[in-house]
Amino acid sequence: MSEHKGRILIGKPGLDGHDRGAKVVARALRDAGFEVIYTGLHQTPAMIASAAVQEDVDCVGLSILSGAHNALVPAIASELKERGAGDIPLFLGGIIPKGDVEALKEHGVFAVFTPGASLDSIVAAVSEIVESREGASS
Repeated sequence: MSEHKGRILIGKPGLDGHDRGAKVVARALRDAGFEVIYTGLHQTPAMIASAAVQEDVDCVGLSILSGAHNALVPAIASELKERGAGDIPLFLGGIIPKGDVEALKEHGVFAVFTPGASLDSIVAAVSEIVESREGASS
């Protein structure tokens, strides 16, 4: 079994009801040694931020297929900041136009994965950000 690498919360904000990709990513991260908390479907930004703080996660992954990423990501970032957890990095998967990526990064998103992204690339990016955070807090 892999060494525990950190805690990751996977959230499905908004009304999007398709969670297969989120579950596949959650499993890949778990198989890579992360502890993964999956919040389930139809979570509000406040619910995701609250769970991230309560679970003391190192990173939050969001799956958004509804096209509401430009509203949901800033709302989640704001909710995290209100809870004193604005430093928790976010990663995003879903249907995200390239033109929206830079604006999302301004809200703490360190990586955006669109359809076709490999699980290895997701695990590598999450591993890198978690390791960099651990190094900064040491």
